[in-house]
Parts: sequence; C-alpha cells; structure tokens
Amino acid sequence: MKNAIKKILKFLLYLFALIGFVFAFVYVAIQMGWLNVRGSASQRNSYFNIVKGNNISIQEIRNKSLCVPTSTCAWASSEEWALMKEVFTRDQEIIKKAAYDAGVSPRILLGGVIGEQFRFFGNRRESFKQYFEPLKILASLSNTSYGIAGLKPKTLLQIEEHMKDPKSPFYLGPDMENFFVYDEGADIEKIRFNRITDVNDPYYSYLYAGLFMKQIQTQWQNMGYDISERPDVFGTLYNLGFYYSVPKQNPQSGGSIVIVNGMSYNFGDLSYEFYYSDELSDIFPYDVK
Repeated sequence: MKNAIKKILKFLLYLFALIGFVFAFVYVAIQMGWLNVRGSASQRNSYFNIVKGNNISIQEIRNKSLCVPTSTCAWASSEEWALMKEVFTRDQEIIKKAAYDAGVSPRILLGGVIGEQFRFFGNRRESFKQYFEPLKILASLSNTSYGIAGLKPKTLLQIEEHMKDPKSPFYLGPDMENFFVYDEGADIEKIRFNRITDVNDPYYSYLYAGLFMKQIQTQWQNMGYDISERPDVFGTLYNLGFYYSVPKQNPQSGGSIVIVNGMSYNFGDLSYEFYYSDELSDIFPYDVK
C-alpha cells in the first residue's frame, strides 16, 4: 500500500514538473518569437521593426502594405468582414465616443475587436451562417471572454486598477483616476459583466478595448517608444495581455493565429492591415500626426 502511494506521489511530482516546464517554455517561446507560424502574413514582410523616434508617413507605410489594393486582402473579401463592416458603420458614433473617451484612434481600438471577431467566427462557422450573419450582429460571448471586444473579467479589473494606481506603468494620470466610480456596497463584478455584455449598448465593450490600448501606449511612451502608429503592436498585446507588454526596440507582430479565407493571420497582422487599409477610412480616418 505504501509503495503504491509513493508511486502515485512520484507520478504527480513528475507531472507538475512537466506542466511547469511547458508553461516556462511557452513563455520563452512567445518572447523569442518561436511560435510565429511560417507563412503568416507578418513572416513575409520586414516592416514590423521600430526604433526610438522613428517617424514614417502613412503613405510610406501603406505603400508597404501586405495587400494593395485592400480588395485583395483575404480578410477584406470575407463574409465575416462584410458583417463587421456593417456593424461598425452602424455603431460609428458609439465607437467614436468610446475612442475619444479612451484617448485613442478608433482605428487602433477596432484592431483588437476585429481579431476577436474573426477568431470567434472562424471557430463557429455554422453559428456565424445561421445566427450572426442573418441578424447582423457581432458575437458578444465566447467561453470566458465577454463582450464584442472579447475581454476577460481579469483584464477589465486590471484596466480599472491601473487607472487608480499612480505607481502602475499603465497609469493614465490623475484626470482619469475617477473614470469608474461605484456606489458603496455595489456588486462591481456584476456591474462590469452587465456593461460589457449589453447587446443594446456596446459602448463599454469599445471603451474598455480603447482604454487597454491607451494604457499600453502610455507604458511604451514612458519608456521612450512611440507606438501610436504601430497597430501591429497594439493588436499583438491586445491578444496576449498586459503581462506580455515589455517596451523594447524591434517588437514583432504576433498573437493567436486566425484563418480567414484560407489565409493565416495573427492578431498583429489583422490590426496592421486594417489600420493602413482604405476600409472604413471615410468613417474612421487616419489619425495623422
């Protein structure tokens, strides 16, 4: 009996050690870029490098775009994008207000939302065809990610905590400290959940996405890196989360891989291509410095 228990304990010890090794390996792999998929859009281009003080015009970057004209982009000719485009057009005033309140460009804000929607619809193609496309609505719930922006409760909490913590590298300043105020004794988690999943008013979904982007931008800016026109960096970190935001030279586009019309994209690719495309530029123009 004792030998059996020893064997079980030994097995569990090795199992936990293996799990720890796997997590450590994945973390290092993401940092080193080993998990980038060959053949994805970003792998075929070298424009994702950035240096301090590097100012490149919108036209120069668009001339190096992954696909010109935009109609040749796999994502731009997809049924999923046609739906998103219609919804974003319908929600344009809400999106503009959320972007203004967060202090970011609407095109930067939408980069993260687009990635989440493409991933959801790609994993649930049948639901897209039978439900979302006919009703002309975006997905608002996916496992543990909520709202059309696909944000987790932990991320929502982090966003609000960063806004109140002057010591946080993501702190947006005293003017934003009281942006979220709750009554004493209120069920804050429930309020957040109701806000982020409100299908009739997606303002908070867009707002939290915008605030995430702004906090990332502030962190990098404080370290001397201007990523205000680096949608690939925003999209990558929106997918990976605050923990992986490490300001540095030459950040690489990355994030989860999404298949759209047979083309492999990561979150950074999608954000980049949308930002510098002509799609919805009449509604959400480029935020040129």
